[in-house]
Amino acid sequence: MMARLLLLLPLLAAALLLGSCGTPKSYYFLTPAGPAPTRAGTAIGIGPVMVADYLDRPNLVYQQGSNRLALADSHRWAGDLEDNIASVLATNIGRRENTGDVRVYPWSHDGDLRYQVTVDVRQFHGTANGDAFIDAAWRVYSLPDRRQVVSRSWAATEPLAADGYDELAASLSRLLDRLAAEIAATL
Repeated sequence: MMARLLLLLPLLAAALLLGSCGTPKSYYFLTPAGPAPTRAGTAIGIGPVMVADYLDRPNLVYQQGSNRLALADSHRWAGDLEDNIASVLATNIGRRENTGDVRVYPWSHDGDLRYQVTVDVRQFHGTANGDAFIDAAWRVYSLPDRRQVVSRSWAATEPLAADGYDELAASLSRLLDRLAAEIAATL
């Protein structure tokens, strides 16, 4: 029994070593189009932001055909995608509305917020045509009465300037700036 265990020990060590030699992973995040203003202004709450189930994973997603998606095994989001989208939208909307008083859901209280913007991201991925694609719906509520004042959908593509996942993340970031412009126009 002990001799058998001694024979298996090198095989187990080799299997563990080979398992740890996988493809290195790259991590990506979305970025706002510029810094948020630092001065006070209209208080706006962003969130919750919800993403479609197929996006709620660490991997970047790429559409390979009309009904087929691929997950990039070695290319992942650096954090939670919903949180990253919410923070980028908050900064971009703050820039467009010239206010530094933009909060990301959940916030401690909404007594001084003027608007709340909720967003459902239905599609957010690269396409086989070399574009980034977004399809989102959003609602704007006036606060404190919580009355819905706007409900819209918006879809757009952004061409990738180069091949690669770095450019996909950059193009998706530009789409979020365009979405922020659409939302800000309704505030």
